[in-house]
Amino acid sequence: MKSIRVAAVAAAGVVALTACSSPMQAGAAAVVGSERISVSRLTEDTQEYLAALKRANLDESALGVPANQAVLRRLVDESISRQLMVRHKVQVSETEIDTALKNPGQFESPEINLLANGVNPADARSYVRAMVGLTKLQQQFGGEAGQQRLIQEYTSIKPIFNPRYGVLNPQRSQENPALFVDTGRFGKLTQQAQPQQQG
Repeated sequence: MKSIRVAAVAAAGVVALTACSSPMQAGAAAVVGSERISVSRLTEDTQEYLAALKRANLDESALGVPANQAVLRRLVDESISRQLMVRHKVQVSETEIDTALKNPGQFESPEINLLANGVNPADARSYVRAMVGLTKLQQQFGGEAGQQRLIQEYTSIKPIFNPRYGVLNPQRSQENPALFVDTGRFGKLTQQAQPQQQG
């Protein structure tokens, strides 16, 4: 059995999924600044994500959290990133997305890299656009020196989560302190053993 360590990367200042004193909009999984993530969108994306895990022959039970939490975290990260890109007029080209989609990250393939981040590889363009946009935004803020400003901007958009999705506690990445690597929420994804052929 082959395993990979999941390191879903989210920009700094990720807020734990907890109940909040603000009222939750009816039918919302989360409210992120000016955007609402509906329960129906979360349900649909989670079903597609689970199907993608199965196609990649990865065991969803090793996530350590419900798949809907992984997908919700990704949807929130996308939403915050998208709003920051609009606020700071950051554009990401289709060519930049195509290039980023080919990057395997720390994993053996781009597909596994996307799955590790709660993304269905067949529908990854919006996620990749958001992550490339965050990188460009940090460059706009001064590269390495702009990390603190990126953190401040990112945390200025405070998501409100529906408490039914539990709690996530991120930890800082050692590779890049401006990013959080939320390895605790997933543990390991385990590739399912291939059925042996009868000879």
